Amino acid sequence: MLARSRTVVAAPGWNRWLVPPAALSIHLAIGQVYAWSVFKPPLESALHLSGTASALPFQLAIVMLGLSAAFGGTLVERNGPRWAMCVSAVCFVSGFLVAALGAATGRYWLIVLGYGFIGGIGLGIGYISPVSTLIKWFPDRPGMATGIAIMGFGGGALIASPWSTQLLGALGADAAGIARTFLVMGLVYAVFMTLGVLLVRVPGADRQPRAAAAAAARPLVTTAQVSARNALRTPQFWCLWVVLCTNVTAGIGILEKAAPMISDFFARSAAPVSAAAAAGFVGMLSLANMLGRIVWSSTSDLTGRKNVYRLYLGVGALMYLLIALAGDTSKPLFIGCAAVILSFYGGGFATVPAYLKDLFGTYQVGAIHGRLLTAWSTAGVLGPLIVNAVADAQKAAGHSGPDLYATSFFIMIGLLAVGFAANEAVRPVHPRHHEPAASGERPAVDPAADPKGADR
Repeated sequence: MLARSRTVVAAPGWNRWLVPPAALSIHLAIGQVYAWSVFKPPLESALHLSGTASALPFQLAIVMLGLSAAFGGTLVERNGPRWAMCVSAVCFVSGFLVAALGAATGRYWLIVLGYGFIGGIGLGIGYISPVSTLIKWFPDRPGMATGIAIMGFGGGALIASPWSTQLLGALGADAAGIARTFLVMGLVYAVFMTLGVLLVRVPGADRQPRAAAAAAARPLVTTAQVSARNALRTPQFWCLWVVLCTNVTAGIGILEKAAPMISDFFARSAAPVSAAAAAGFVGMLSLANMLGRIVWSSTSDLTGRKNVYRLYLGVGALMYLLIALAGDTSKPLFIGCAAVILSFYGGGFATVPAYLKDLFGTYQVGAIHGRLLTAWSTAGVLGPLIVNAVADAQKAAGHSGPDLYATSFFIMIGLLAVGFAANEAVRPVHPRHHEPAASGERPAVDPAADPKGADR
């Protein structure tokens, strides 16, 4: 009864287009995490921290995102999107408030605890909170629906970065100013996220025939349902885990080191890249990341998930090859290839919930998505580690410029090839993993589906 009370069912005639804004209010807020770098220099100066130490809140937040999404996914499915969004808002906002206390008192461990641990839980629960609901509201366009919401996560930094900079400029970049900035941001996000909590609804019974008709109008892998527990026992889940991990590793490898990378590539050219231009390059990559989430996920509704991942992984490898072989010969070439890679990075995040829905149904797709996001946590460590370790080793050997990155780029090409092979191995889920139908029989594979399943 408690779980039911937390789920608000839409009244007849409720406009489903009110649900994406509810999801956006959460994702635009938690997407602030990508703007953490704005706080690094002030924290290092005010609290006398090293660059490694100032990155700890961000790193812990990303780790907690993956863990809380994995372990909290079943609770999200059980208690509904309103409960999940509320938990996300409480944790995310509390993280800012605890971080504000840490900055005000000079206790950095409180900033790590608040922003990284508590806020990171809010990130994970908030990230998966609208996925299942959006797919149920938009069975005809699941890629587009999840793309709209997850676009907000990619675009959150475009709002948070200049806003944080303005607040620090107005309130001060010392410990007290950082504390006030955290406090203001926490309070504003509390109001913004509450709007989503109040607005979200789940579809009522009157929507089910329409949903069934829309689903039947498109070829699906299966009309059956698979639980989160059973999904972990399928090769399809682990193939998608590899696909997501390799795609994210390739994208984050550039994103994490974008500014110094473009500076290094053209340091020996007649027109070196200035610090301002490098910052503009980072902003452009964030825009590509955001737009890729809605453009490519919407495209997948037309081409099929498997085909769009072939694009992400195959063309992504080609982009890396072009940068490795000729990236230092042309700035437009370098920037264009990097932007395409980052659009695939964002698109991969936005498309994977619909891919999961195609394979496992809508029954516990949010919980399955949460478990799959452990691939993100892995890639968040693996991508920067590959690029930075190779660059450090090349620098120690006396190399400079593009030579710092060539080896890591070929490693990324190899990883994308592994992801491509894993995507090719995806097939329809075997009926033994399906949930029993109401009649007590297992649902059958949709006879109208493409025999090759996810190929369509």
